[in-house]
Amino acid sequence: MTKPDGELDPLWQNLDWAIGQMLIMGWDGTEITPQIRNLIENHHLGSIILTAKNLKSAEQTASLVQELQTIAHQAGHPQPLLIALDQENGGVNSLFDEDYICQFPSAMGVAATGSTELAYSIAKATATEVSAVGVNLILGPVLDVLTNARHQPLGVRATGDDPQEASQFCIAAINGFKDAGVATCGKHFPSYGNIDFLGSSLDMPIITQTLEELSLSALVPFRNAISAGRLDAMFVGGVGIQSAGMNVMHACLSDQVVDDLLRNELGFKGVAISECLEMQSLIQEYGVKGGTVMAVEAGNDLVLLCRAHDVQLEAISGLKLGVENGIISKERIHTSLKRVLKMKSACTSWQKALNPPGLSLLSKIHPSHLALSRKAYDQSITVVRDKDHLLPLSQSLLQEEELLLLTPLVKPLPASAATKSLLEKGTKANPSLHDRWIHQERGAIMSGEGVFRELGRSIARIRNGKLLHTSYTANGLRPVHENLINRASAIIIVTADANRNMYQTGFTKHIAMMCHMLRGTGQKKSLIVVAVSSPYDFAMDKSIGTYICTFDFTETAMASLVRALYGEITPQGSMPGTMRKSKKVSKTRQQWLVENYDRERDGPALEELLRTLARSSTPNLPYLTTSAHSFELFNPHIEEAHFVVRNSSTKTLYGFVATYFTKGLGAIGALFVDPTKRNVSIGRSLHRRALRALLQKKGLKTLQLGLTFPGVFPGVPVDESGSNKSWFDNVGWDTQFPKRLTNMVIDDLGAWTAPEGLLQSIQRASISFDLIHSLDNAESVLNHVATHAGPEVVELYRFALQETNTSGVVRAKNSVDNLLGTVIICTAASRLSTYIPALHSIHGEDIGGIIAPIVPSTAQSRLILQGLAFMGVRQNKAHKSAKSVLSWVLDEAHEPLAAMGFEVQQTFDEITNSPENVSLSACLNLIHIR
Repeated sequence: MTKPDGELDPLWQNLDWAIGQMLIMGWDGTEITPQIRNLIENHHLGSIILTAKNLKSAEQTASLVQELQTIAHQAGHPQPLLIALDQENGGVNSLFDEDYICQFPSAMGVAATGSTELAYSIAKATATEVSAVGVNLILGPVLDVLTNARHQPLGVRATGDDPQEASQFCIAAINGFKDAGVATCGKHFPSYGNIDFLGSSLDMPIITQTLEELSLSALVPFRNAISAGRLDAMFVGGVGIQSAGMNVMHACLSDQVVDDLLRNELGFKGVAISECLEMQSLIQEYGVKGGTVMAVEAGNDLVLLCRAHDVQLEAISGLKLGVENGIISKERIHTSLKRVLKMKSACTSWQKALNPPGLSLLSKIHPSHLALSRKAYDQSITVVRDKDHLLPLSQSLLQEEELLLLTPLVKPLPASAATKSLLEKGTKANPSLHDRWIHQERGAIMSGEGVFRELGRSIARIRNGKLLHTSYTANGLRPVHENLINRASAIIIVTADANRNMYQTGFTKHIAMMCHMLRGTGQKKSLIVVAVSSPYDFAMDKSIGTYICTFDFTETAMASLVRALYGEITPQGSMPGTMRKSKKVSKTRQQWLVENYDRERDGPALEELLRTLARSSTPNLPYLTTSAHSFELFNPHIEEAHFVVRNSSTKTLYGFVATYFTKGLGAIGALFVDPTKRNVSIGRSLHRRALRALLQKKGLKTLQLGLTFPGVFPGVPVDESGSNKSWFDNVGWDTQFPKRLTNMVIDDLGAWTAPEGLLQSIQRASISFDLIHSLDNAESVLNHVATHAGPEVVELYRFALQETNTSGVVRAKNSVDNLLGTVIICTAASRLSTYIPALHSIHGEDIGGIIAPIVPSTAQSRLILQGLAFMGVRQNKAHKSAKSVLSWVLDEAHEPLAAMGFEVQQTFDEITNSPENVSLSACLNLIHIR
């Protein structure tokens, strides 16, 4: 354990105990072995990884984990074991139990639904289930971007090929995991999304992209997930990197990757977990002892060794030698130890670890999770093309006509009843009607055949047993195939990663050509191709007229496929990533009805929309601390009008825009759209309506994007891709010369001290400060603000001065009482936190505000600004605030504040244009839309 001040308990001064906490190990077998017991009891192993080889059922898993924790507890471990599990869904689940553990779509399948809300719900359900059996660390989500999507082995385990979309879905998943109480581990840093095998005898995958290329694409979800602040750990891959600027054989053994890139550049402060060091390439290159020491030197906190006990003991010995040889310092070990113990404290306790709820909880939640599973799979099924309107089959194929199902031989997925049944011995049941129809090639691999047998049975049941079903292999088209094709009026071909199993591509194209030729002779030969893994098999091949994607071939996915084929559901999924966006181009001229915002009618729906956006956004966007009340000022000096796009039947809001007008300034203070409804013109429709409302205002002199009162969005949020500004460029705004506004924060106000010499410098400059709390003596302040800032800032000051008990204004003056600068300060109880989300706490701590410093540019500007900030911090400390938020500073003024200990929290670009420059005609003729 760690003490409150962060110092380690004396127990951890024992090197054996400390080293044990830096290792994560596994074993083969479904029962505790003497070897794993020895590691926990005698080598103080602190973390366990479980795999499918350890787990038979939910009940057995709960019992196994409880036994592991009991061994650790009795052996004197101060904190419980970390119990880690791969449970990605789709085809990658370590724990399968159809009676208690639900199957959900793969990451790409979830992305195909277009719903980050669903991603959150699935992640929370998955984490709740594994937590019930004692797991406290999920090795997920997969943060990789498929930059070479069609040929990557990662496939549907990744969200897709669009970095921003991957970020949204991964952050939603992280939030779901965390809200269920488990720790999260992003993977596979720096990326498995574009790897090459360059012919090495050891088959070491290599990244050939430069760091600049990685930063623009592959690293984006990693960066955003880290910024979101809820990622506990990062799994560092074993890939090599061969590019300009970096030549690394194993990423997880390189300080350039772990310490420099992950920690220093991306700012990750959590636990770094290495790839398994039992890789043959690593053993051959460095040996396990040397590799383990290198992994720790590189910056990893947990070193993974999956199952070989002799190798695990060698790793322990290697770490001890590393310390004895002076390669690894005790300080380095204690740094990792603190990170690991902090993660343990957040996700487990002895009370929780020794008493997993097990089946009692799982049986209660199973019905609702089954419903969620069915909903998710049904919404993921994607019809990419149906040129000849073959779907549903109930309308295009007569009952008496023959249907042929052609399926490849593939290995069953771990999360599959087929896998389980293959492991269980038993007598063959009486053959079903479908079994009698199935045609099996001699020598067929029965495990591969069994994967799609239930699919055939399900279709056969709908067709009263009338289905032809056979498999195909790399042997190509055989006489049995030709005979069945001649009999059938419709053919369904299933492919599974055809881009990596090229025989499937050749076979499918051959069948497509045969069907085309036979149709030319007047025969009915309908062809449907179903990709059950990677959606890229025939996504771009227009010769395949009807093309469906399921994103995995678990029994649950195949059941949804059957419902889609026969019209029980209308497939609503879409191709993830860039292909989804390109498909939506055809919808860009869609016009949406925009209505006036009605507080009573739309308030609850706006709150729900904000929650949805919070779950799929990084914390540098203010949705988490914003409410529907944040947009309504009820200020007599500011006119406001807000608009929504809504579903009048379900009362759901698809998008919202807020507009304000005061003294010649018309501003769009917020514009946001449900993440699942983007790229279909909702943002453009809202923007056009907002401009129309503002352009009708008499006396309009300036149009502005962003507003500081209310300060939900002081400007357009700055993102590395520039996509936000680019969107406004495309709707007619000139964004070339923005005003940069930065929110800053001191996170630990109790530990903050004033920079040395600051007070003396202020005294030498004869600058004095005072604090006013009402409008009685405020005329000079309001005149000062009106001279140097916009009219909305004047109203912000007026509001603060009216809140006499919770806010006030600090004035900076020179020796002759001339006003040099002003700033608002407020306590946590101030109503300003409603309108400025940066002041609102999500964790319950008190936040003091230092708001809108107005300091004209002079030789003393830097010192005056620092003095105002210092007075604000001093007031915040006096009111027992835990942190100080400074919202906002202009342009480069954040630099002198950074010297005082403030850190950048959020950055916005306020954009102003003349009304003539932002024309409605430009909006009406746009092609690019949000």
